[in-house]
Amino acid sequence: MRTNRAAMYAGHRYPAAVIAHAVWLYFRFPLSLRMVEEMLAARSIVVSHETIRRWG
Repeated sequence: MRTNRAAMYAGHRYPAAVIAHAVWLYFRFPLSLRMVEEMLAARSIVVSHETIRRWG
């Protein structure tokens, strides 16, 4: 049975696309959590490195 992305991220403050992109950046490239935080901030998405850690 497949679950759609919206159902997987239900109850989160950020859209599923933002969460998926942050997690993808962190695991795909050798980036620190703070670096991912800065990259998202450059796109006007304010999220802490601790939140990204919890998403991962």
